[in-house]
Amino acid sequence: MSFALVIIQALNGLQLGVLLFLMAAGLTLVFGIMNFVNLAHGSLYMMGAFFAASIYNYTGSFLLATLLLVPAMLALGLAVEWVALKKLYQRDHLDQVLATFGLILFFNELTRMIWGPSPYYMEVPESLTGTINLLGIAYPVYRFVIITAGLLVALGCYLLVHKTRIGMLIRAGATNRTMVGVLGVNIVLLNSLLFALGAVLAGVAGLLAGPILSVQSGMGEPILILTMVVIVIGGIGSIRGAFYAALIVGVVDTLGRTVLPGLLRSFLERSTADVAGPALASMAIYLLMAFVLAIKPQGLFPVKNT
Repeated sequence: MSFALVIIQALNGLQLGVLLFLMAAGLTLVFGIMNFVNLAHGSLYMMGAFFAASIYNYTGSFLLATLLLVPAMLALGLAVEWVALKKLYQRDHLDQVLATFGLILFFNELTRMIWGPSPYYMEVPESLTGTINLLGIAYPVYRFVIITAGLLVALGCYLLVHKTRIGMLIRAGATNRTMVGVLGVNIVLLNSLLFALGAVLAGVAGLLAGPILSVQSGMGEPILILTMVVIVIGGIGSIRGAFYAALIVGVVDTLGRTVLPGLLRSFLERSTADVAGPALASMAIYLLMAFVLAIKPQGLFPVKNT
């Protein structure tokens, strides 16, 4: 395997990692502060992809699609939280799982009714086509933009959480939600804002993924599983943990699918290696999660209770 291929796949893993971070950042705070199991987070990612694709295909402007997507996802997040989830915060996790699983079915059927059962395509913007030279290797401009945008959002999340009053309340809520409420903070409003922020981040992930993946009903469930793995590895409620774990998972998953089949061919028959390689690669992140749980049950970067 060539060095250039390894670098390209590592960058692809980084790109997957930043998308996973956009998904995990909001969801880990919902878990950590609200103690709420939201299986419908992947559906918000799917709706963001459909919204962005529709706006882009109608206007032809990727920038306009980005600008309009943020208030649209903010409104959708607030509406879902207020209509369907607000009364479930005090219920047990089984009720939350059942309710949010129902939302998955609802949104999947809604997208089929509006956009049809076939994939709904969103082209890469013409201004972002072509390649960029990185270390002498040609890499697609749009994928590099995804990496850059994800890192900028990660920086914005860091500044929000660590440098603002709202961030102070978020960190305090992740540590001791009850005490924050006793001190007079409107925990109901904080919950709504957190859920809406998570919806916006998931929608932005859908926007960025739309041009390189087919936008279709049910696209939220596979990435939700990876997002759950990221949260478990990083530590529930930890933005820092979500960031580092997302990059680790993205790189491990992408390089595993590329490198493992080639390694197995060196000591197995090609047909056997071609079957076993992808199977082992798909297991790699779950084996990684199991290893992390065995040595650090709270995740690599748990929220500090100080």
